[in-house]
Amino acid sequence: MIKIFKRKNKTQETEPVSVFDKLKTGLRSTRKVLTTPLSDLLLGKKTIDQDLLDEIETYLLTADVGVSVTEALIQKLTKQLKAKQLNDEAVLLNSVRSYLESLLKDVEKPLHIPAQQKPFVILTVGVNGSGKTTTIGKMIKVLQNEGKTVLLAAGDTFRAAAIDQLKVWGERNNVPVVAQQPGSDSASVIYDAFNSAKARGVDVLIADTAGRLHTQSHLMEELKKIKKVLTKIDESAPHEVMLVIDATLGQNSLQQAKQFHEAVGVTGIALTKLDGTAKGGIIFAIAKELGIPIRFIGVGEKVDDLRVFNASDFVKALFE
Repeated sequence: MIKIFKRKNKTQETEPVSVFDKLKTGLRSTRKVLTTPLSDLLLGKKTIDQDLLDEIETYLLTADVGVSVTEALIQKLTKQLKAKQLNDEAVLLNSVRSYLESLLKDVEKPLHIPAQQKPFVILTVGVNGSGKTTTIGKMIKVLQNEGKTVLLAAGDTFRAAAIDQLKVWGERNNVPVVAQQPGSDSASVIYDAFNSAKARGVDVLIADTAGRLHTQSHLMEELKKIKKVLTKIDESAPHEVMLVIDATLGQNSLQQAKQFHEAVGVTGIALTKLDGTAKGGIIFAIAKELGIPIRFIGVGEKVDDLRVFNASDFVKALFE
């Protein structure tokens, strides 16, 4: 019998979605909680008074921007109100927007990898479930697009699944992975990976570590041990301690960041899962209270949904 296969009709080509539109879509939930109610509140307001500022304060607090950010912003608006600089709702909204953008501009510092630093070591840390290993996988693509070669270290030796997951990312992107058996010493794995990266002339070594709660002091000590081991090869290593933060945790993520920073000196942040939460306002609290550079934001599940952080685009996506 001869089988006849009908040729499928080509699907209509859709226009490519812009990077900004993807960001705007990813921040939809936060926008609904933070900026949309604020715009609705101000719509048609003819009088800007202290009562209105009190309402704005309530909205900001419920949107997880944090107490310190809210207080500073309300103080600014109050001064402008007394100076009769808040003429209408458009001026007020623009004042809110400019203040929030200025906060983020201070931490808008993309990861810079000097050509002369080989390998550049990125030690990734974070709590369980923050999206650390997935972020590493997506970061590979960002670095490869910049022309960098990458090697991975499977330093999360507590979970066999974590090692396997990292190997999958390595195979998918044609990146070597240095790994040992589950239960091995994490510092030893990363030490071996560093030597391997040096021998291969690799540009960037990304080391995964086991997820841990910020309250687990013995596991925090392990991170300190890893850092100490790395300095035996290169006194400047690790060159980046990147904390991966789950945005869905809201204010809890801020406390985590503070503890990790105190323990191991965080130099950069990747804020993940912004597309799945209304608590994305936490980015402003992180910016104000920690001042640590925000390197990347995660706004989706696809490999290209890890974006180099841009303050202006972020705020624009929230307000427009």
